[in-house]
Amino acid sequence: MAGRMTSDQPPGTAEDPGGPLIVTEDDTLLDDLLRLCAAAGTTPEVARGGAARSRGRGWASAPLVIVGDDCAPRLCGAARRDGVVLVARGADERPLWQLAVALGAERVLALPGGESWLVDRIADAVEGAGPAAVTVGVVGGSGGAGASTLACALAVTAARGHRRTILIDADPLGGGLDVLLGGEKEEGLRWPAFAESRGRVAGCALEESLPRLHSLRVLSWDRGDAVVIPPQAMRAVVAAARRRGGAVVIDLPRRLDDAVAEALAQIDVGLLVVPADLRAIAAARRLAAGVRTVLPDVRVVVRDGPETDAGGTPELSPEEIARLLGLPLAGELGWEAGLPADLRRGVPPGANARGPLRHFGGAFWERVVPQRERAVEEVRRSAGRGVGAGGGSS
Repeated sequence: MAGRMTSDQPPGTAEDPGGPLIVTEDDTLLDDLLRLCAAAGTTPEVARGGAARSRGRGWASAPLVIVGDDCAPRLCGAARRDGVVLVARGADERPLWQLAVALGAERVLALPGGESWLVDRIADAVEGAGPAAVTVGVVGGSGGAGASTLACALAVTAARGHRRTILIDADPLGGGLDVLLGGEKEEGLRWPAFAESRGRVAGCALEESLPRLHSLRVLSWDRGDAVVIPPQAMRAVVAAARRRGGAVVIDLPRRLDDAVAEALAQIDVGLLVVPADLRAIAAARRLAAGVRTVLPDVRVVVRDGPETDAGGTPELSPEEIARLLGLPLAGELGWEAGLPADLRRGVPPGANARGPLRHFGGAFWERVVPQRERAVEEVRRSAGRGVGAGGGSS
């Protein structure tokens, strides 16, 4: 059968973990697994049952080990490791659970029903997927609230904090975040290239294809007439960006269509930017109601106007605005008088060390990332308390 690698092949490196290790003597099952590896864009190492234990280098170093039920009994004494999946063809998974516990498998899978999950798991392993990116959505509570500027500033400050960062422009009518960042002429793919995306997009390929501006990657719009992101494309692209880890910032439009709902479903924290005046608050309240049907964690960013910078007093305090909206307060964003001049000189939002955007962005990431890490750890602990050592088949 073409496309097989034997266990004599060298293992992958830390930068390139190589393909998964398949352990089976069932040629029919092997053909299925090779096909799924091809769908995930990788070529596996293949070992017969006894060889997997005797050649421990592949067993220890492969990013994922897929064990056929025919060979599993002989591997129960192998060294324990993470990333082992026990696979059978057309079998009832339940009788295999005890074997999975002895093997230390994370999951028992019956084919063909579990094929889609296994393709994703293989691709994740080959990409070296770790914790998903902290994903932040920014939306203006009213027109001209400054949401795009804040989204850029958050991405710039995340990248300056040495986080892998992808900025996604989900507003086709916003003029293009690449323009705001001074990179409209930079080479790289824009949204129209991803309009037909379905299923899974490789995170590494996505990141490398995008323009690199100010130490971050930006997915924006070209200067064409396309104004629609299909929901399936939004789902696939955001999922791929999240798998790369670090930070993902999404600039959201004020309309809530199916594509925006797909983005909201993958966002951890939403920031609603609201100018400190009554009319803007009324508009923001209606928008917030729609956003919260999909994204529970929505917080208010109160933006000061130029009159506040000049010593004027806003109509309402940030705390009062948050109370009127029924949302927690993420913070107050001061007016940055020098921003237009900075943008003309090619200085992006959030780059001015003394500016309110830089201060807000730095404080936001210092606060929200530890919160996210604690939440993820709690989920893991809860899962560990609720699931047996062999894993389930959900």
